Amino acid sequence: MIRFEDVTVAAGRGTLLDRLTLTIAPGAPTVLIGPNGAGKTTLLRAAMGLVRPSTGRIVWQGEPRRAIVFQRPTMLRRSTAANVRYAMVGADRTHALLTLVDLAHAADRPARRLSGGEQQRLALARALARDPAVLLLDEPTASLDPASTKAIEDVIRTVSARGIKVVLSTHDLGEARRLAGDVVLLHRGRVIEAAAASRFFDGPQTEEARKFIAGELLV
Repeated sequence: MIRFEDVTVAAGRGTLLDRLTLTIAPGAPTVLIGPNGAGKTTLLRAAMGLVRPSTGRIVWQGEPRRAIVFQRPTMLRRSTAANVRYAMVGADRTHALLTLVDLAHAADRPARRLSGGEQQRLALARALARDPAVLLLDEPTASLDPASTKAIEDVIRTVSARGIKVVLSTHDLGEARRLAGDVVLLHRGRVIEAAAASRFFDGPQTEEARKFIAGELLV
C-alpha cells in the first residue's frame, strides 16, 4: 500500500501536486487519468522517489521495491538481452523475461533497432528484472498501434496476475476500462475522484468525472 498524505510538489511558481491525499491499495492495476498537466507523471515520479514533496509525505507499507517505465524509455547501446541483464537483480532470468514480453526471438538484436512497441516491451522486461513489488508505468502505450498496445496490455495483465501492483497513467479511456481495478481522476494536481473502475465509469460522482468520461475539456 502507498499513501500520499497532503502531498504538494511545487516547481518554480507552479504547483504540480496540490495537497494531494490518496491511498493506492494492493490488487488490480490502479489507472491514473486526467488532462495534460493534471499531475499524473509527477505522481508516478514522486512515488518512485525521483521527486521529493515540498510538503506532506509518501508512506509505503513494507519495503518499497519499485520500478518505473517512462513514456519514452532510453535503450542502452547493447543487445536486447544485455539491456535486461544490465538491470537484473538476483538469478539470471533474461530468457524468461524476454519470453514474457515476446522478445526472446530478438535477444541478440541491438535494442535501438527494435520498433517503438518492441522497445516499450523491452523497457517492461528491464523494469521487471529489478524484481519490483510495484511497477509504475507512465503512458506505456502512447503513440503505439493497436497491435503493440494489445501486446503491452497483455504483459500488464500477466504481471498483475502474478501479484505485482501496477500503477499506470493513460489518456486512453478504453485502456483504463480494460485494465483498471480502480481509477483515479486528477486535475490541476488534485484528486477529483477515486473509485473502483466499474463504479467510476458507470456512476461517476463528480461533474468533472462525468465531463471527462464524455470527452469534454476540464478547465
